[in-house]
Amino acid sequence: MSANKDPAMNFENRGMARIGVLVPFTNTNLEPDMMSMCAPGMTMHFQRMGGYDADEIPGSDQMAGLGASDISRDLGMIAGARPAAVLYGCTSATLTHGTSFDADLARRIKESCGAPAFTAAGSLVESIAALGIRDVAFSSPYLGEINRKAVEFLKLNGINTVKCTDIGRELGNYGQGELTPEEVFNLACSADDPSSKAIVLSCTDMRSVEAIPKIESYLKKPVVSSNLAMMFCLMKALNLPRHSRLSGQLFAML
Repeated sequence: MSANKDPAMNFENRGMARIGVLVPFTNTNLEPDMMSMCAPGMTMHFQRMGGYDADEIPGSDQMAGLGASDISRDLGMIAGARPAAVLYGCTSATLTHGTSFDADLARRIKESCGAPAFTAAGSLVESIAALGIRDVAFSSPYLGEINRKAVEFLKLNGINTVKCTDIGRELGNYGQGELTPEEVFNLACSADDPSSKAIVLSCTDMRSVEAIPKIESYLKKPVVSSNLAMMFCLMKALNLPRHSRLSGQLFAML
């Protein structure tokens, strides 16, 4: 069969939606993840942003600094693509500041770019709500303080974390992206708890999307990752149907 006979693999028509994505400059997995889930006719336009030291261990202060950094130039670059929506692709940069900051950043991006905006942290909350779930198991490659703030962020949004697990060692900015899908699978399994109704994998630079089918098959419960959640919220907001390039129980909610 010719590739263009499968509508899910036909990229000739680019008229569906242009999506702007803000990416931390050391992140190497958000872009391939989003492209792997991209709907037919959708195009993704990425802008890298700084505001942190690549050589530092990404602790709470560094991520909070990224969230508070001036992204006006980055937004100007994204606005040039005239996007239908904009994604802010760093989870910990906003959850370290709390729910009000996260919502306000999405509002400021929308005002600047003239399009709906979704943060990674806010998308996690919206996706968990779409599943009708309150009790989750949380896992990430973050340091302890960021995890504590992540649990608090979820709690303030009505989500109870029954168990929280990290990778068990300090990872630099590049180390998070170097985790293999098998390591992500093991991380998710270590976070699981009989009382949790879903697994949350937080971090846009962690290779969670590739591991989700195996995790869901093994644990028999849905998995919500940062990148999966942003794609879900994006497709829901733009009223786009599920397509064959998507996997994960969350997309059954579309």
